[in-house]
This record gives sequence, structure tokens and C-alpha cells, in this order.
Amino acid sequence: MKNSIKAIFVIIGTIIGAGFASGQEIYSFFNVYKENGIIGIIISSILIGLIIYIVLKKSSDLNIKSYNELLEQSKISDRIKIILKVIINIFLLMSFYIMVAGFSAYFKQELNIPNIITASIISLICYITFMKNIEGIANINTIIIPVLILIILGLGLKSDLPGTIDNIDITNIKLSGNWLLRAIEYASYNSILLIPMLISLKKYTIKNEKKVSIVSTIIFFILSIIIYFIMFNINGLENIEIPLVYIANQHGKTYSIIYSVVIIVAIYTTMISAGYGFLNNCTKKQNNFKILAAFICIFAIFISNLSFSKLVNLTYPVFGILGFAQLIYILK
Repeated sequence: MKNSIKAIFVIIGTIIGAGFASGQEIYSFFNVYKENGIIGIIISSILIGLIIYIVLKKSSDLNIKSYNELLEQSKISDRIKIILKVIINIFLLMSFYIMVAGFSAYFKQELNIPNIITASIISLICYITFMKNIEGIANINTIIIPVLILIILGLGLKSDLPGTIDNIDITNIKLSGNWLLRAIEYASYNSILLIPMLISLKKYTIKNEKKVSIVSTIIFFILSIIIYFIMFNINGLENIEIPLVYIANQHGKTYSIIYSVVIIVAIYTTMISAGYGFLNNCTKKQNNFKILAAFICIFAIFISNLSFSKLVNLTYPVFGILGFAQLIYILK
């Protein structure tokens, strides 16, 4: 049971990245479609749950140890396998660097701390975490993810969710529109970062794949729908980069500070998930793992000076398309 709980928190920590915790992802993929966004969240949650179960089950049954081995079990051509491996690993590495840049940009904006200082500190912390392998990542997520969940629940209670739910008009829900495509795109986008981490969790989920998948899906759905409801009745969020921090500011400085911690934690959990996924895919020997981990962490210090928003806008839409292709393969 203890191992299953660890796995669940790692899964949630991987999904709840900076974009999710900031409210930007939920707003862009679901809130902009009003009531249709509710169905979108349901569909995304179901797809993510299926991905979690299928990958965990296949990893256990076939003793798969990495994303590369997962591809080897497929019937696609060798050329496509190589292309997928390269692109997936580039995405994981880019996600790691984007989170480092985002972490540095946040402290530069809020406290005017030079990027090189915060990037050096977080890179060192990441290296130490990587050296503890999946066990270290699981232990960290077991501590910080419950806190993050409680803070999101607290903000939801402060935002009068029952009153918001009363304003929902289900008659506005339509079966056609871009909301369905966006819901599928959201699940596929998350699968890129999630799948390598799921494979690493095999030892925690053996014989409990279904329970872990169901509980993870329920938690993800609850958090998503809470954030959706928090933003439902607030106008003008389309011009706000971090909607939930903007909303937290309206409840007072205390809530603003607390939710700023949520953003920092979310960036960190995504950072270590992306970095570990990349390292696990690209190395087989422990010595090579250590060398490559040191290299990407040192290089991250220099990458931190690049624009966080430009990195996100440049890379994520491209990899969202790749995630869709991967989603079809996994479900098939």
C-alpha cells in the first residue's frame, strides 16, 4: 500500500506542472470553452487514466525498463522507432531546461535574484535528487504533493465553489466544437512526460496497476475541476499569464505567498520528472547516468538566461502533435 501511495504522488507530481498549477493550462484547454470544458476535463481524465493503466500493466507484464524498450515491443518500423526516441528525449530534455528557466525567471521577477544564482542552486538540488534515482523522486513527491493538493483544495474552498457550480448551465454543453480536440490534445501532451516516469514506477505498482490508475485519475480530475471552477466566473483572465496567482492575490497577501510556493513546487516536480525520464532513457550504466546528469545540470545554468515564455511557446505546440501520435499508439 505504501508503495502504491508513492507511485500515485509521483504520477500526480509529474502531471501537475507549472502550467497546471498556474491555472494557465486548465484555462487555455478547458475554461475558454465554458461549460463544454467540464466534459473536456472528464475526457482528458479518462484518457490519462487509460494511459497510466496500460503503460504500468505493459511495463510489468513485459518487464520493460525504459521508454526505448516500450518502443521495441511495438510493431512500428525501425525508422519510426528511432525518430520517436529522438523526439521524445529532446522533449524531455527541453522540458527540464524550460522548468529551470521558469524557476529562475520567477525569482528574478519577484525578488530580483540573478538567474545564474537560482539556476545554480536548483541544478545542484536536481543533481542530488537524480543520484537518489526513482526512490529519491518518490520520497520527495510523497512529502510535497499532498501539501500542494491541500493548498489547491483550500483555494477552492475560499473561492465559493458551491456558488460557482450553481452558475453552471449544462444546457450550454454542445457535442461539437474544438473543445473535444483540445481535451484529447491535453491528454496526449501530458503523456509525453508521463510515460517515461510510469515505466520507472514499475516496482511500486506491481499487481496494483488498476488501483494506482484509478486513484491517480480521480485526484487529477478533482484538482482539474476545482481549478476550472475557481476561474469560471472571473473575466479578463485571457490576458493573465498566471491566473491562479492573480486570483490568490484577491484573497490577500497570505494566499498569494502560499500559492507562489505551489508554483515553485510544481516547477520542481516537473523538472525532476523530465530530467529523470531523459536520463533513464539515455543511459544503461550508473556511471554514465552520473556523468550525463552532471552535464545536463551544469548546462541548465547557462540555459536559464533564455526567455521562459519563448521556450514554452516555441516547443510545446510542436510536441503536443507528437503526443497525439503517441497517444494513438498507446491506446491501440
